[in-house]
Amino acid sequence: METSIAAASPDRAAASAPPPAPADLGAIKARQKGAWSSGDYAIVGTTLQIVGEELCEAMDIRAGQKVLDVAAGNGNVSLAAARRWCEVTATDYVPALLDRARERASAERLDIRFRNADAEALPFQDSSFDAVVSTFGVMFTPDQDRAAAELVRVCRPGGKIGLANWTPEGFIGEVFKAIGRHVAPPAGIRSPLLWGTRERIAGMFEPQAASVATARRNFVFRYRSPAHWLEVFRSYYGPLLKAFAALDPAAQAALQDDILAIIDRLNRADDGTMVVPAEYLEIVVSRQ
Repeated sequence: METSIAAASPDRAAASAPPPAPADLGAIKARQKGAWSSGDYAIVGTTLQIVGEELCEAMDIRAGQKVLDVAAGNGNVSLAAARRWCEVTATDYVPALLDRARERASAERLDIRFRNADAEALPFQDSSFDAVVSTFGVMFTPDQDRAAAELVRVCRPGGKIGLANWTPEGFIGEVFKAIGRHVAPPAGIRSPLLWGTRERIAGMFEPQAASVATARRNFVFRYRSPAHWLEVFRSYYGPLLKAFAALDPAAQAALQDDILAIIDRLNRADDGTMVVPAEYLEIVVSRQ
């Protein structure tokens, strides 16, 4: 899982706009790794398992296919594909996250290969996989065009690329933008939320695609309370942990209030718990 949070709110113009001035991508990647190492994404990631299952169904994954999970985190799509008797390779550039995925695969006796890899420079030959997938992972790469090109390169002609990306308008999109208002995002890179827009996806994939299908879906965060959600994410979700750590106590309280206000507005529960739908864009690209 790779991440950098940008505050910009993408729209149609932003989706087709030229990239910002060059950024120090090496420094950004180093900070990303530090962020993910500071938390334990698996605590959060395991709750998102249903998204991996639904993506495999949307792609009509078949037994025996070679599947690559890019920026796999703790392996949600990897496990889902392995349950469907696919030949799965899970990659991430944070070894600790792959260790979590390896533990899960071992517990379920699933045969998955694991490899440390950067989504922007995948160590595989062209057309190596029948399906290439990523849930809430590749969207956070600093060089979006390069990452998209890598997904296409390693997918065989006639194969499929499946993605799940948070939308700018959804709950997580709003949280990301709230963080960006309190902690300045890295300069010179596109907002990761662009991956949750049809326009940006079309720009990156349609030239190499036979078809690009998108659908807006919701993952529902179900926690004991809004405070419980914030406690879990602040403790285990590296970027949020780092954001709070970068602020003084007064600024921390302001960020907390902003996030809790978002939850309060979207919460469907009336019993003190948290039931908040978080919109994401489900994407299935059929490669030419």
